[in-house]
Amino acid sequence: MAVTMAEIQKLRTMTGAGMMDCKNALTESNGDMEKAIELIRKRGQAIAAKRSDREASEGCVLAGISDGFAAVVAVKCETDFVAKNADFVALTQKILDTALAEKPENLDALLAIKIDGRTIADLVTERSGVTGEKMEIGYYEFVKGNTVTSYIHPGNKLATIVAFAEKDAEYETIHGVAMHIAAMSPVAIDENAVPQKVKDSELAVAIEKTKMELVAKEVEVALKKAGLNPAHVDSDDHIESNMAKGWITAEDAAKAREIKTAVAEEKSASLPEQKVNAIAAGRMAKFYKEYTLLEQKYEGGGEEAGKVTVKELLAKKHLTCNAFKRVTLNQD
Repeated sequence: MAVTMAEIQKLRTMTGAGMMDCKNALTESNGDMEKAIELIRKRGQAIAAKRSDREASEGCVLAGISDGFAAVVAVKCETDFVAKNADFVALTQKILDTALAEKPENLDALLAIKIDGRTIADLVTERSGVTGEKMEIGYYEFVKGNTVTSYIHPGNKLATIVAFAEKDAEYETIHGVAMHIAAMSPVAIDENAVPQKVKDSELAVAIEKTKMELVAKEVEVALKKAGLNPAHVDSDDHIESNMAKGWITAEDAAKAREIKTAVAEEKSASLPEQKVNAIAAGRMAKFYKEYTLLEQKYEGGGEEAGKVTVKELLAKKHLTCNAFKRVTLNQD
């Protein structure tokens, strides 16, 4: 049967599918609108299943606020071309608006919410059928507070949301904090809020790095005592290269390898634990200063930028940051 342009436009409005997809679905369903919608939906499911093993590393990240509630949503796809498509951005905005209105407590709850009779999960799958790419909601985060704010970095790849304990907080300050979080990527508000798993991981790295440095210093001393230049024998590649250049002899190379192995084994087994722990503790203190929000030097713009810590800025403005979330599709 003949399909009218009005019917195609109506189906396109209802599904977001392309004109030809709508025309083909209506033709196949003999003009039955419900069957045409189901055909488009099944096409999306088929494409989603076919591309389930593909990586969706691009996408759109949007954030917003509503009555003490701030949310950020990231809808992911495969290519930047699709991510910048107006319909894709509009779908992300629709999902965000729904989240701000319904305030779901987790991603599963968000996916189950219905818009015009279809769940958000279905809408994402159907959009996959339109674009031919894998799509998914990669992130849904929210915060609550007496004052909340959001920041979307140009390009829709990075967004932050922040909650404060005080009501009617000064916009310039809270927006600056949101921008600071986007730029400086803190892992938590303060040391106490850093997840124990992160603390354990960072401490293990700090201890291992300290041990390696202490052993390397002992090896360097031993090499110098033996009349060898540590810079000429610091790796096997350098040893081979410097022998070829005539800077060291084969005997020097063998001697250097022997010293490095022996001293490293001996010193690794006898490092003073107290010294190692003290140096590692210093590294952890540096980590907290660089990666916890309150200890970071404020970089959110304005007169205070680069002059005070976030803690000092908030104290000056009589503000308390209760929570924040940072979502990015960029490589930090």
